[in-house]
Amino acid sequence: MIKRTASFRGLLLRVASSSFPSKSGVRRGCASQASAVQRMIEPSPYSEDEYADVDWDNLGFGLRPTDYMYINKCEDAEFGQGQLSPFGNLKLSPSAGVLNYGQGLFEGTKGYRKENGHILLFRPEQNALRMKIGAERMCMQSPSIDQFVDALKQTTLANRRWVPPPGKGSLYLRPLLIGTGPVLGLAPASEYTFLIYASLLEGTAPLNLYVEEDFDRASRRGTGGVKTISNYAPVLKAQTRAKSRGYSDVLYLDSATKKNLEEVSSCNIFIAKGKAISTPATNGTILAGITRRSVIELACDHGYQVDERVIQVDELVDADEVFCTGTAVGVAPVGSITYQGKRMEYKTGSGTICEELNATLIGIQRGIIEDKKGWVIEID
Repeated sequence: MIKRTASFRGLLLRVASSSFPSKSGVRRGCASQASAVQRMIEPSPYSEDEYADVDWDNLGFGLRPTDYMYINKCEDAEFGQGQLSPFGNLKLSPSAGVLNYGQGLFEGTKGYRKENGHILLFRPEQNALRMKIGAERMCMQSPSIDQFVDALKQTTLANRRWVPPPGKGSLYLRPLLIGTGPVLGLAPASEYTFLIYASLLEGTAPLNLYVEEDFDRASRRGTGGVKTISNYAPVLKAQTRAKSRGYSDVLYLDSATKKNLEEVSSCNIFIAKGKAISTPATNGTILAGITRRSVIELACDHGYQVDERVIQVDELVDADEVFCTGTAVGVAPVGSITYQGKRMEYKTGSGTICEELNATLIGIQRGIIEDKKGWVIEID
């Protein structure tokens, strides 16, 4: 039986008491907000110690709805008190900014269960910061870093029975920021909704990539460097075509010269030769991945020389290893890359740099390796 040191109900009671001041400092609307929190802390129908009915050895990466989601709306200058509700559909105006003009951002992070039953989040403040940067670029209101992190904690604890047993995977958390206010002419939305839902996630097999030359992922001075939803639908055509030919995903080149590596559809890429590791510099067209930054720091700690630079596609021929990084994939080995009809194969498995860095990263995320960098937040 898993011992709990902080129950879901207890967390929400603390949120309620800290969110609503005494009579001398009551804000307008506090009564209705307080009643919403009271509804929010109704007992869960599930035992605090039970696991969901899941085959934990065969998770995969697909949507598996969990119990609760978090929702917070901003109609004025800032977000107020959000609340948890059962996972379900949203009601949107047909003229919502996200539907008409793609005004939206998303993030991804994970929750892991330690051997003692407590739950860990990995660098959530970095996701919050990246969302704020993206929101500024997309002319959107965004939650504060504290609001973002607190919402992640609430959502994770509300769905704690879906956090896999130690070593069996992770709970994937998807924060979204979308323009829900109605607009007709091209303009920022008048209302924004910040929400978080959760699903289950397991690792991936080695990737085999196809270098795409007909389509671009991003262009200079565009939005390739922020995690806007509008970056992702355009890659589906190339990705679908590559998968129909037996490849896992697409590796994109820069739109200006078609000679330099950028990133895969939804993750960053690294190449390794001896003790030297290189990854494309984040120059505005490449997303500054949180796993990417973490792996760079860990590689330096392990004595590797890491360069963030322009990497020409021709350098793939001489690489010993290639691997990708991202929230969903972790540190994933690339078994092969095909470019202009030539297939190049790389080392994978035991004894590789990829395996070494992935083991260290996962060890920190799961609480097996001491976190000396302050990356992990223990919430239960």
